Amino acid sequence: MVDSTELTYIILGLTLLGMIWYMTNRGRANLAKAREEAAPAIAGEDQIEGAAKNPEQFDEPDEEALEEMAKLLGEEE
Repeated sequence: MVDSTELTYIILGLTLLGMIWYMTNRGRANLAKAREEAAPAIAGEDQIEGAAKNPEQFDEPDEEALEEMAKLLGEEE
């Protein structure tokens, strides 16, 4: 029937085929993920998170901001 050497070769062959199958599928998944991450951003599909770190800083304008607004409005003295 089948001796131990032939059985060992059969097991090793099946293991080799399983490893090749696993590596091929993992490679395809990695390539798909890389293509998705490298795809150009389309307006409206990206998720922008966060807010101003210190929103209170915008409550009172500083002198530089007031001067710039006056310049833009033509109210320079």
